[in-house]
Amino acid sequence: MADKLIIVESPAKANTIKKFLGGSTKVVASMGHIRDLPKSKMGIDIEHDFEPQYINIRGKGDLIKSLKKDAKNAKKVYLATDPDREGEAISWHLQHILEIPEDSVCRVTFNEITKETVQESMKHPRKVDINLVDAQQARRVLDRIVGYKISPVLWKKVKKGLSAGRVQSVAVKLIVDRENEIENFKPEEYWNIYANLQKQGEKQNFIAHFYGKDKKKQEIHSKEEVDNILKNIENGKYIITDIKKGQKKRTPAPPFTTSTMQQEASRKLGFTLKKTMSVAQGLYEGVKVPEKGSVGLITYMRTDSTRISEEARAAAKGYIMNTYGEQYYENRYYKTKQNSQDAHEGIRPTYIELEPDKIKDSLTTDQYKLYKLIYHRFIASQMTSAIYDTVSAEITVNSYVFKANGQTLKFKGFMTLYVESEDTVKGNEKNKKNQVEENNIPELSVGEEVIKNKIEAKQSFTEPPPRYTEASLVKALEEKGIGRPSTYSPTITTILERRYIEKNQKQLVPTDLGKIVNGLLVENFGDVVNVEFTAKVEEEFDEIAEGNEEWKQVIRKFYEPFEKNVEKVEKELEHVKLEYEVSDVPCDKCGRMMVIKYGRYGKFLACPGYPECKNAKPIVETVDVPCPVCGGKVQKKKTKRKRNFYVCENNPEKCNYISWNPPKLGEKWEPEEKQEKKKTTKRKSTKKK
Repeated sequence: MADKLIIVESPAKANTIKKFLGGSTKVVASMGHIRDLPKSKMGIDIEHDFEPQYINIRGKGDLIKSLKKDAKNAKKVYLATDPDREGEAISWHLQHILEIPEDSVCRVTFNEITKETVQESMKHPRKVDINLVDAQQARRVLDRIVGYKISPVLWKKVKKGLSAGRVQSVAVKLIVDRENEIENFKPEEYWNIYANLQKQGEKQNFIAHFYGKDKKKQEIHSKEEVDNILKNIENGKYIITDIKKGQKKRTPAPPFTTSTMQQEASRKLGFTLKKTMSVAQGLYEGVKVPEKGSVGLITYMRTDSTRISEEARAAAKGYIMNTYGEQYYENRYYKTKQNSQDAHEGIRPTYIELEPDKIKDSLTTDQYKLYKLIYHRFIASQMTSAIYDTVSAEITVNSYVFKANGQTLKFKGFMTLYVESEDTVKGNEKNKKNQVEENNIPELSVGEEVIKNKIEAKQSFTEPPPRYTEASLVKALEEKGIGRPSTYSPTITTILERRYIEKNQKQLVPTDLGKIVNGLLVENFGDVVNVEFTAKVEEEFDEIAEGNEEWKQVIRKFYEPFEKNVEKVEKELEHVKLEYEVSDVPCDKCGRMMVIKYGRYGKFLACPGYPECKNAKPIVETVDVPCPVCGGKVQKKKTKRKRNFYVCENNPEKCNYISWNPPKLGEKWEPEEKQEKKKTTKRKSTKKK
């Protein structure tokens, strides 16, 4: 009989925690949720005040029996699921199934999975927080109602298999709205004039850009305006009329929140949101490293907070002082945004001494990349600012003003270690038109004349705003108060799977289907896709979590007008006919030109004569590099789990080429089975030694 039974979500987390507690403590995994709303029906009893009809998840019967047996044989049961609303709800469901009394002090949370934190947390159990549970229930019930009420309307009026969601539909709307902005954008002409100047007696050049006339800023919109300015300054002297010197500081970014981690991993590492969260989960739950064994390497990865513990702050201080010197350390505190869930810290490494390169061999390639990003971001957040010496020179020629700006990095500070990236943006060039490359401006004095080497006028046009990427969409959703850290990844995954949007070189582009569905929802369910309304609902969830609002009251307030609207739309909305893209491939059964449709595994060709003609074909995508074995065409295909693989068109009849990786010109290929056998053999022999 175990003295203590601890239930967590995952086996990896269970294994890590077990090593910290030992003795007669047993740690088991629930494998995520064990109870949920049924898939076959709404599962909300509208008539009885929106009571959720939870059922045990199919396939978890044996696991539940095992958990009940373990709980019966233990003197004390602790529920140690993740420290957020979703984790609280899982604990609440476990409490119900295991018949643990409601007032039992059985809930334990770990912000980080280290020996010290786990052992300390076990000393301070609490009751399950019903307010957090209710906040999760409110979100789950409201999302279920929206999905189950609107989705059938889409099936009837558009086509089967479509869905709507409170957050996903807003995300689609943002992407469609941005596409409409781009399509309706009218470029504006603008010009800038650059003067290549030189201090007398020196070889060094510097660039000044046109500012205006008589110290007033002037925009240039035509070639005629340019010609007029050039004519008026043609023979003028370029006199320095003002010099300003100063310093500029650049401060480090705060430690990661979930959304900033997702954004930065997307920009710097090319990770999808889903991949980022999966890798972070592994780092949090535990990785086996030398000297420490299996430990969680980062704090909990679902957080809105940038707050850092004093212990972590002290550890960072020691590391910075020893590694870089006293002049690089600055004790920094970061304010967490309003309406953020500040239950736990920002994302940081749990052990400062475990530098990324020291434990690189213990990590997968992706784990190493993300851990290094988190580690460096945190350390940099406690370092001094970078300092630039700045100089701004005003040059006047015949009452026309040019300006030259320059800066020189004086002290790198945190930039020695880490610099936050930014979204690469093509749009809004008009706002950046006066920006020039960094100048090395010589020592100048007021009244001094400088030499004009060349005058250049450049025509430009404003550009439309950029399409969203996963990173910039997350940023937009967060700024608008839509969703929470745990929802961003599944939201974007869902709208990609539904084919409402697609990726084009990282850009999120709405499909025709996405535009049709969005248009229907905007016209008929305005509240559901309204940004302000959705943000207000999120605030109400926060109020529930704080115990300031009753969750069913939030649902009641929403449901009555929503239900009336659904009934109205079902009666009045006409069927929407989808227009499919016509291919250049004729149907080999009836001769009609086949159309492009989307299925579970992506695009395929279908005869438009369905159901009379049911002919369908896969769309075969090929790569430019010939088969390294026979020289035939290499086809790019997907597994059922949507992983890409590459196969020769002559496989299996005449060629055995098949690979997870695309072929490269001149590269020899050997069957990957043999490669795997070699790796396996090596691992086995290492263990024996």
